[in-house]
Amino acid sequence: MQALTDDTFEQGTREGAVLVEFTASWCPPCRMIEPVLAELDRELGAVRFAQVDTDANPRTTRDLGVRGMPTLQLYRDGELVAQIVGARPKHQLLAWLEPHL
Repeated sequence: MQALTDDTFEQGTREGAVLVEFTASWCPPCRMIEPVLAELDRELGAVRFAQVDTDANPRTTRDLGVRGMPTLQLYRDGELVAQIVGARPKHQLLAWLEPHL
């Protein structure tokens, strides 16, 4: 999973489908969802997976209005196409992603 920063976020979401998890080391639901996202990352070739550490990257977090974690945002060619907040099981994440792939 690629780490995105305040400086690399725009470039990192510019091409193709990119699922970005906004996360923090102190967030228990974020830790719970990480194995699910890692599994999806291995299974879904049509989507790149990335993370933004909200503590280390406050500008991007603020500019995008991220207030709850984990927040998952799906980008297609730089445009935000879907967003959910909170940890979800794999089948719910797949159902959320499917219409956008």
